[in-house]
Amino acid sequence: MIDLHCHLLPGIDDGPVTLDDALALARAAMGCGTRTIVATPHVSSRYPNNAVHIAEAMQELSEHLQQNAVPLEVVPGAEIALSHVLDLDASELARLGLGGGDWLLVEPPFSEAVSGLDDLVLELVHAGHPVVLAHPERCPSFQREPRMLDALVDQGVLTSLTAGSLVGRFGSRVRRFSSQLIEAGLVHNVASDAHGAGGRGPSIARELDQAGLTPMREWLTASVPGAILAGERSIPAPPELSGGADRAQRQWWRRGPLRRASLSR
Repeated sequence: MIDLHCHLLPGIDDGPVTLDDALALARAAMGCGTRTIVATPHVSSRYPNNAVHIAEAMQELSEHLQQNAVPLEVVPGAEIALSHVLDLDASELARLGLGGGDWLLVEPPFSEAVSGLDDLVLELVHAGHPVVLAHPERCPSFQREPRMLDALVDQGVLTSLTAGSLVGRFGSRVRRFSSQLIEAGLVHNVASDAHGAGGRGPSIARELDQAGLTPMREWLTASVPGAILAGERSIPAPPELSGGADRAQRQWWRRGPLRRASLSR
């Protein structure tokens, strides 16, 4: 598996504090079946990391993993707060892509009322930065206006859900919305968003299995993130599940759960 969103680098955000803490997280991730991690520290006003700082932390961690014989592949990335995007110049944004490529992992705000969220995301897309939205299921704006997320996906934006959201780790509302997004075909990746070896740990497969998504595991955790890291601008088609709907039915499922979600808020 490829973990597209993980706070593995120590001492630069709210992830591991020390190198040994990061080592424990790396070992736990491998124990969960992960073979590649994209290290995605926060880049925000609270954690004003930059590409140089991230590269230095990457180098230090890579050496520590090698010294301790942990054969985990770690590639660079960042989780960029949407509210912080305007503070970054084009050259800095270009150096914060997932795996060193063009795709940006963007964190939508947790604020209840945010105007122009979709416009900011599309500005990035139109500037040549394809976007993966981190944990949109936990964003109040998308919970309130799910059609906004639907419209962004129609524009080529991808989504990355947190594995724990699928099993209620962030509450029943987030779990229900995650399920609705899955049904609507608006989920392209599931990552750990791990912050340590315990608590918010690196498990992904277990949560997918518990949520009944085992048939989609390969696509969500290998095919799609693999295409992103390879720099592809399009992703492989999702697997056809048994009893899958025809095109018209899939369109109904894409709209139906979202409409119910919107009306229930």
